[in-house]
Amino acid sequence: MEVYVLKSAACLGIFFLFYKLLLENTTLHTTKRGYLLASLVVSIVIPFITFTEYREVVPMIIDASENFVVATGKTAAIIEDPINYLPTILWTLYGLGLLFFSVRFGRNLRSLVQKIRKNPVYKEQSILYVLLKLPVTPHSFFNYIFLGKEDHQAGNIPEEVIVHERAHVEQKHSWDILFFEIFQIVFWFNPLLYFFKRSIKLNHEFLADRTVLQAGAELSKYQSILLDFSSKSSVPEMAHSINYSSIKKRFNVMKTHTSNRAAWLKGLLVLPLLAVLIYGFSETKQEFI
Repeated sequence: MEVYVLKSAACLGIFFLFYKLLLENTTLHTTKRGYLLASLVVSIVIPFITFTEYREVVPMIIDASENFVVATGKTAAIIEDPINYLPTILWTLYGLGLLFFSVRFGRNLRSLVQKIRKNPVYKEQSILYVLLKLPVTPHSFFNYIFLGKEDHQAGNIPEEVIVHERAHVEQKHSWDILFFEIFQIVFWFNPLLYFFKRSIKLNHEFLADRTVLQAGAELSKYQSILLDFSSKSSVPEMAHSINYSSIKKRFNVMKTHTSNRAAWLKGLLVLPLLAVLIYGFSETKQEFI
């Protein structure tokens, strides 16, 4: 089990390093979304891959004339092995971590559900808008967009912000977060997952930003709006919101254009990376025929 965990963590680390060095600052946002999600799955599958090597059995000729000495007369004392408590301790710690992250996930989900139940909701097309009593940074989760009631009624929320949150909803980014949260519950002990989570959510922001700009928003005006609405205030962990810590990187990516040639080249580099990981972290067993 320990070997599997180390191999899986190593695969995930290499995938993440490749992403940070070659993909994150490109405009291949849809490709990056697929890469990040696939990396999580592939990193747990590769250590399970087993290649079978078949070898022919070579007959052995035994000389019956050789003398064998058989020890007799004394019976060896039976020594009992000491009880190994380490597996029990490790599984107990894993179970406690599993319980903790499951409870945390349930609490985060419950807080979102309570917001929906306790506040007025109105529907526009397929999107439901939840009007909160307290001032809040606009954020979204599945088909729900959460807005401050007073700001909304006073018209203080720019259209660009609404389009941004609608992009999160329409592109179903919450499904990625839900998948990641469940994955993190099971593999909570891997610290790389926290960096993956940040990258996944940041790429969601890249996708939403691109949608706003493609809808006709002026770049400088949109960037000014993001600065005004960026906040360090607390929002539910599974929700999407405008976040100050990612603003600078988002501004840089907005000005970047990745050519088709560069996109193809970076995409092709994933294939040798995958081949190296499969070769390095899979298992090989021998069978004799």
